Amino acid sequence: MSTPTAPLQVAVLGAGAVGCFYGGMLARAGHRVTLIGRPQHVQVFEAQGLRMQTLAFDETVKLHASTEASAVAGADLVLFAVKSPDTETAGAQMREHLKPGALVLCLQNGVDNAERLRAVLTGVQVAAAVVYVATEMAGPGHLRHHGRGELVIEPSTASERVVQALAAAGVPTEISDNVRGALWAKLILNCAYNALSAVGRIPYGELVQQPGVQDTMRDVVAECRAVAAADGVTLPGDVDAAVRRIAETMPSQYSSTAQDLMRGKPSEIDHLNGHVVRRGEALGVPTPANRVLWAVVKLVEAATLR
Repeated sequence: MSTPTAPLQVAVLGAGAVGCFYGGMLARAGHRVTLIGRPQHVQVFEAQGLRMQTLAFDETVKLHASTEASAVAGADLVLFAVKSPDTETAGAQMREHLKPGALVLCLQNGVDNAERLRAVLTGVQVAAAVVYVATEMAGPGHLRHHGRGELVIEPSTASERVVQALAAAGVPTEISDNVRGALWAKLILNCAYNALSAVGRIPYGELVQQPGVQDTMRDVVAECRAVAAADGVTLPGDVDAAVRRIAETMPSQYSSTAQDLMRGKPSEIDHLNGHVVRRGEALGVPTPANRVLWAVVKLVEAATLR
């Protein structure tokens, strides 16, 4: 693949499944990419490269790697893909190393991460992005892609160049003036699928075939829509169709919440169903289905971490 402009210097802070997919696609297209992640992955990245096992190809991509946030130095574009609870800490760690004029693109679950990151990175360009990709780390340095890969990002002074680079790298990307609405639409998808996939430890295609699941998902989505409306959010497109499409386009995908719990790691449930519960309380909108899913995942998480 060729790049339409000069290659970008790219750093991926949080080189898990999402960060590795987009960083790997850019590296494969000729951009200089540094993945910043955990030692077990970084050791493989440095020695062998990133194995990208996708629906379209299975290749090992050579790139740079580090365990230190200071490796964002010199990057034109930082793909910020840490877990939601780590947003402020990771932002503070990289703040003094950012190149003037760098764009930080938030590739995180939840609806408020970009806002939280801006509070830490005063004066830095931070753009929210909505991520639609099904991926997992199948082992150290090994990314497995289950479907999709598109991004929706909010406008910034650097976004046109970034969109051009991503599109040329095979990542469908669009700029939207309603990223808040798109983030809420993605949040609704996560609230419908993530907790149930985690509790059942099953992928989406199998999940929707289980008794009572689709009715439960409808209740969750209805509550989310009511909270979004009370919060003044305009949801784009057909949310119900988007919910159905997830199981059709990502049938083999386990939710990120399921992957976290299956690996004995804390989940992001406080920033998914938990966020809807908190906003519902603040706005006077009942959210019993979301509250139950949030509470059940917290119980499973506590038992797993013990």
